Amino acid sequence: MVKRYTLEQSKIIESISDLAHVQVYVNLDENERRYLIETLSIDEHTLNSAMDPDELSRLEFEPNHLALIYKRPKNYSGKDGFVFKVASAGLFLFKDQLIVVLPEDIPLFEGKPFAKVQSLNEIMIKLIYRSIFHFLEHLKVINMISDDLEKKINASMENSYLINLFSLEKSLVYYLNAVNSNSVLIDKLKLMSTKIGLSTEESEFLDDMIIENNQCYRQAEIYSNILASLMDARASIVGNNLNVLMKTLNIITIAIMVPTFVVSAFSMNVSIPLQQHQWAFWIIMSLAGLSVAVVTYVWKHKRW
Repeated sequence: MVKRYTLEQSKIIESISDLAHVQVYVNLDENERRYLIETLSIDEHTLNSAMDPDELSRLEFEPNHLALIYKRPKNYSGKDGFVFKVASAGLFLFKDQLIVVLPEDIPLFEGKPFAKVQSLNEIMIKLIYRSIFHFLEHLKVINMISDDLEKKINASMENSYLINLFSLEKSLVYYLNAVNSNSVLIDKLKLMSTKIGLSTEESEFLDDMIIENNQCYRQAEIYSNILASLMDARASIVGNNLNVLMKTLNIITIAIMVPTFVVSAFSMNVSIPLQQHQWAFWIIMSLAGLSVAVVTYVWKHKRW
């Protein structure tokens, strides 16, 4: 699927022209792949890298274009089971055209950063900048889910919520690697800004991106460290909750067993004391109640 956009009066406007300034290819089919490789001379390996979630961010100079691979959060689905995944995306900058290759359809040019753009270079940079805030938005969601799971773990005796926390911790490791990989790419863009042809304003914007990306990395690192350091404590909480339940069940079992024993002793089909006594029933029930009181006293005295 191809989406086309043109740059007019500092705004990105959807277009139907084959010569549109920005062309977004989503989930390439074979015809689109052959067009990019054979007509636009995009390296096949680099194009495949744009669809590979395990590929690292990088910058390459080709004879007629600039090729970038950067990392971005994958759209979250309930089927992922609390695992937030990372995807790759490709940017191929020609003299008068920007080709964007994505593995899935996502909104690209929304928000304040794209309200006013002056060049294809700026669009390219702001697409990477948007991915930083996409990571930050996901980190906020991960933190909210983590807080909710912690509350459930405090009253839980199952491992399901704990397993969900492990999934979140795994997601944060993916995010740390992705953000760090983008950091290397942004640093290289800054270093090669003159060769790429970035303006002074665009070069200064890269400085802001470096700061934002570093803050994103620190935030993900903090969340990851908190989850990892408290995981053992949360596992102990689940075990302790189970121990408390077993203790309660034991108390109930013993409390029922002792008076049952007393009543059963007087229910045997043999000669027993009090069988002719007119108050036999109430005496037996009193003895049963007394046995409960004795067990309760001993339990509290021993602090079991």
